[in-house]
Amino acid sequence: MAANSKYCDRTVTAPSPHENLLAYKNTLLACAARSDIVTIIPNREEDVFVLSKYRDEFARHVEPIWPPFETLKQVQDGKRLAEVAETANVPVPETEVFDAVRDWDRKLIIKMRYSPLTPDYVDFLDPIECEGQTDPIQHSPGPPPDRDEVLEHMFGHVPIVQEHVPIEHEYSFRALYNQGTAVATSVRRQVRGMSYSGGTSVYRDLVEDDRIETLGRRLLDHLDWHGLATVQFIKSAETGDYWLLEVNPRTWTSIPLDVRGGCDYPYFYWLLATGAPDQINPTPEIGYGSHLLYGELQYLSSVLFEEYPNTERPRISQAVYDVLSSLYRHPNFDFLVWDDPMPFVHEVLKNQLND
Repeated sequence: MAANSKYCDRTVTAPSPHENLLAYKNTLLACAARSDIVTIIPNREEDVFVLSKYRDEFARHVEPIWPPFETLKQVQDGKRLAEVAETANVPVPETEVFDAVRDWDRKLIIKMRYSPLTPDYVDFLDPIECEGQTDPIQHSPGPPPDRDEVLEHMFGHVPIVQEHVPIEHEYSFRALYNQGTAVATSVRRQVRGMSYSGGTSVYRDLVEDDRIETLGRRLLDHLDWHGLATVQFIKSAETGDYWLLEVNPRTWTSIPLDVRGGCDYPYFYWLLATGAPDQINPTPEIGYGSHLLYGELQYLSSVLFEEYPNTERPRISQAVYDVLSSLYRHPNFDFLVWDDPMPFVHEVLKNQLND
């Protein structure tokens, strides 16, 4: 999609990290070695993984604005992240390794322990192998799920299990850190995800929330963070308490919301890489909302056709009204913009071909 933007003047084709992780790393390293490259912005878990693991190699050529590998492993391992959060006094749902769970007679979420799955985290993959993410499994109270089926769904590794928290809203604390100090922050509220149970946000807005800000800073400060991160939280529909979900050590899908709402993180990243952190000036426009337009259609499709046992399905009439009314109030879109429409056109055509 980015290659179709008028702002993209050069592209490089790389092997998929899921087919050959080391070849992918070497392609990035070759880019880093060019004299006109100042830094690299990680957009995926695989990006930050290779940048962090081979930090010394990349640092010979570019400014490494990403965490050291030992720090990264703490947030890419869901079990270790839960332990770090507890140490930092950040609330986290009860988290256990699948094989340690004894009480299955309750609502639970089964999800991958690692993101991504690499030989540094499990011992059954070859050095070039890497697996991405797969959808969580919602478990209703009852007998334990079939272990073999769960592991097959999770690419063969033993996942983690978390207690289910009914969600009022999802939030994320976005931040750019410079050696343990926040230089830009914002808070996003997710109003709608790609499915009615949540997932990737398709409608969200910028908000002020001191509690989210405090918890997000507390965790990243504790990690002595360096680089970009978004710390995901949920607000309990029953108690109003906030709970940590995960940390994404990279850019995030809804970054157009921040850029157009006054927090241009890619530009701030550039300023930090070029030694000008004093010029970073985030001015988030509270209340600014935006949509992932084709994601809204996927949301409506989920209401019609998908089933999530731990989440109440909304009425389709209410879902359609919510989508249309929010489009009217906030006619702002991630990729549908008048002066650079081709990324949106590309994505629509790609989705049609996939369907």
